[in-house]
Amino acid sequence: MLTVENLDLYYGASHTLRRLNLTARKGEVTCILGRNGVGKTSLLRAIFGLKAIRRGAIHWDGRALDGLKPYQRARRGLALVPQGREIFPRLTVEENLMTGLAVLPRGERRIPDEIFDLFPVLRTMLGRRGGDLSGGQQQQLAIGRALVMKPGLLILDEPTEGIQPSIIKEIGQVIRTLAARGTMAILLVEQYFEFARDLADAYAVMERGEVVLAGRAADMSEPEVRRFLTV
Repeated sequence: MLTVENLDLYYGASHTLRRLNLTARKGEVTCILGRNGVGKTSLLRAIFGLKAIRRGAIHWDGRALDGLKPYQRARRGLALVPQGREIFPRLTVEENLMTGLAVLPRGERRIPDEIFDLFPVLRTMLGRRGGDLSGGQQQQLAIGRALVMKPGLLILDEPTEGIQPSIIKEIGQVIRTLAARGTMAILLVEQYFEFARDLADAYAVMERGEVVLAGRAADMSEPEVRRFLTV
């Protein structure tokens, strides 16, 4: 389980995250919802060690992540699919996938067939450059690159952004499949309410760097959540 306790994060004098608490359990999808600029991506950066926290603690599987560099957190089983995908446009699809293998022991550094079972289109495009793929295909590649790391915690930052509806549906099905296995915690940041609602086991709504609503998805009040999503 991931636990974030009393987290404070600053950008200069700006208090971006305020005494924030969050949990995410294996076998579940935990959705973080909120408008632009409320601190969602800052939270993910803190979890992955890309931004230093001022106060608080982050634990994964009962072990503190404080002080660990991003690559060390990746070796602990954390994988990030960043907003905007950030694949390597000049590398082939196969080469992009292979970059995720660096965190594994040498004897395990191969692309598992499971990636192509989840995203069949990637098998047919192994030799194509990442920059030549459509936005939806690049998102599938970014998720596949994270999955080759065999993560215990998969973090996705707005995976539906700029993606065509058919690919959004495919990504949703993959997330359900991964969660159902019970071996992975999935932390999903989204603004697309319907996508998050249909996948979530638990949710947290952020406003001005704080969690203002949280609970089980079955208890979610759609009007109340939407109030924090509308501009």
